[in-house]
Amino acid sequence: MTSGITLSAGVRSNLLSLQNTASLMATTQNRLATGKKVNSALDNPLNFFTSSSLSARASDLSGLLDNMSNGIQTIQTANNGLTAITGLIQQLQATVAQARSDASAGTVSATPGTAAVSGTDAGANTSTQTNNALTFNIGSGVTVSVATQTHTNATVSTVTGTGAPVGTDATGATLTVDDGSGSGPQTVTFATGDITTAAKITAINTQLTAAGSTVSASLDSAGKVVFTNSTGKAETVTASAAIQTDLGLAATATSTDGAVATDHALTLTELADSINNNTQLAGKVSATLNKNASGTVTGLTFNNLSTTTNVSVTGFDGTNLTGAAADTTTINKGTGGTISNVRQSLLNQFNSLLTQINTTAADSGYNGINLLNGDSLKLSFNESGSSSVDIQTRDANGNSIAINATNLGITSQTAADFGNNTTLDNLSSTLSDSLTSLRTQASALGSSLSVVQTRKDFTNSMINSLQTGADNLVLADANQEGANLLALQTRQSLSTTALSLSSQADQAVLQLFQ
Repeated sequence: MTSGITLSAGVRSNLLSLQNTASLMATTQNRLATGKKVNSALDNPLNFFTSSSLSARASDLSGLLDNMSNGIQTIQTANNGLTAITGLIQQLQATVAQARSDASAGTVSATPGTAAVSGTDAGANTSTQTNNALTFNIGSGVTVSVATQTHTNATVSTVTGTGAPVGTDATGATLTVDDGSGSGPQTVTFATGDITTAAKITAINTQLTAAGSTVSASLDSAGKVVFTNSTGKAETVTASAAIQTDLGLAATATSTDGAVATDHALTLTELADSINNNTQLAGKVSATLNKNASGTVTGLTFNNLSTTTNVSVTGFDGTNLTGAAADTTTINKGTGGTISNVRQSLLNQFNSLLTQINTTAADSGYNGINLLNGDSLKLSFNESGSSSVDIQTRDANGNSIAINATNLGITSQTAADFGNNTTLDNLSSTLSDSLTSLRTQASALGSSLSVVQTRKDFTNSMINSLQTGADNLVLADANQEGANLLALQTRQSLSTTALSLSSQADQAVLQLFQ
């Protein structure tokens, strides 16, 4: 809607120029105020939305960057824990080495807890192939099994024909098979239709199976008939004249190979050797043979060498070795016994240091995640989560494992343990293995830390690239916009002057009326 006011062409032209200049100045001043040449989709839709997308991705990556930083601290905290535990184990090694070098040790031993097996060397073990183990629960969740029975599978016995079968009609012919079981020979009679060799073998197997025989017939690679006895016992095959040529059999043939399955219950002597040679039981449980004056074994004694922990034995009913899971007997902990003051002091130090392993591991968490406790740390490296890493302490089989004294194979020691040089040697070996495990874990954490740090640096670079790209699309050149504003101010001043001149031209008409 027009105002109804008529302006001259010159005034209107100068007014329009002044309005355009004011609009350009407003745009330029907005750019200088915001620092951006594209402030909305109206300014440049393509640049605005592209910049917004790049900025959004940079923002998403910035959030992941914070998680990576927390992850790095979590890994470093766990590594600090491993370093501290490694130092503790090295102190344990030094304590054991000092105890081992004390010459006065072992002069007085603790009295072990005992449980006796009665019977003779060969007749006290009643375990079977099914019930075939003694299982010692030595405390701290550790169980050790020792076999009480050995089993040897049967080696099959065979009777092989002397020539290739012919495959003719042998209706009414017979052969007998004795599988050595003592039940007597089984007779096979061939009927009408049993003409081919395959048909005769089928008839043999069908009739022998029905009779409960353990023998079966087949053809070997040379095409000869073979009778196989699965029990390994000697077998005898007798063929009538009518079937000998047809199946390529001798009149009578007896197997000479094969062996029956055997079960052997360990003697008390063999069992004592198995227990005393078991490294897991060393210093915990031992076995002693009981003998009479003539040296004959009259029984077996289990010795609980610990003075702090009762040991339960599954497969032993308190008198007999049964190997059965239903039979369990407890051997009470040992009593009494002292060691030298030096070793006793070192023993106290050892057990005190041992408690620090678990407490140090428990204190190695960060932001609610403790890798040494078996917790899992998952870090995503991109906004979709398709690139990530799971960090967790694992054993040699790849299973999650907590770092503590039990899983490192280190248990509290007793006076009997520190009074026995062999036990100390075994303990020293265990501590060396524990150090190897810790170094393996530290190496794995170090590798994970390197990966996360590399991805963090990469993400930082990506964020910088994305933000730079986004800014290049929308940021204004302050120098250029300043020059534009100065030019527009000059243009505005000139336009104002021109408008004034145009107005003066219109005012000249008034002179005609004066």
